[in-house]
Amino acid sequence: MAELCQTYWFPLYAFVRRKGNSPQDAEDLTQGFFARLLQLDSLSTVRRERGRFRAFLLAAMNHYLADEWGWASAQKRDIRKTVSLDIHAAETRYANEPADHASPERLFERQWALTLLETVLQLLCREYAAAGKQALFQALRFTITCDGKESYVDQGARVGLTAEAARVAAHRLRQRYRQLLREEIAHTVAKEAEVEEELRHLRRILAG
Repeated sequence: MAELCQTYWFPLYAFVRRKGNSPQDAEDLTQGFFARLLQLDSLSTVRRERGRFRAFLLAAMNHYLADEWGWASAQKRDIRKTVSLDIHAAETRYANEPADHASPERLFERQWALTLLETVLQLLCREYAAAGKQALFQALRFTITCDGKESYVDQGARVGLTAEAARVAAHRLRQRYRQLLREEIAHTVAKEAEVEEELRHLRRILAG
C-alpha cells in the first residue's frame, strides 16, 4: 500500500490543486494526508474486498479536506516526509493540464490513468534494459499504441532486425505491456474479476 501511495501521489496532488489550493498548500495537504493515513494506520484497514484503491484514496482525501484537522497549519501537525513529493515536477505536469472545466474528481481519475500507463511503461523499460534490449525497446515502444507495419519495420531495421523479426518483437512488446498493465491494475482492485472493468473505466476516462 505504501508503494502504491508513492506511485500515485500526483493524482491526489493535482486534485487538491484543482480544489483551488496554492502549490505550497497543496504540498502541505498532500503530505498531511499521507501522514494522517499512517498515523491512524488507515492503510492497514484497507482490505482487497473493499474495492478499488483509486476510489479509496479519493474518498479518504475528500474526508481529510472536509475535516477541520486537515486544514490545520503545517506547524500544528507532523507532516514528516511519508511520501517523497517532487513539487517542481508536479507543478510542471499540472501546468500542462488542458485548460478546461473538468471537475477535480475527473482530473484525479485522468491523472490516475496517465500515471498508471507511465508506471507500466517504466516497468517495461526496466525489463528490457535489464535484458540488454534497451535499444530495441526505444525503437519499438511507439508500437504499443500505434501498429504501423512499415514504421516498425523501418525502426527494427535500425537495430538490425529483419522485417519478420521486427514484427515478432513488436508483438511481444505489446503483449508484455498488456500483461504488466493488467498486473498493475490487479494491485489496485479488490479482486481479479474487476481488472477488466477497471481497465474499461480508465479507457473511458482517457477517451473522454
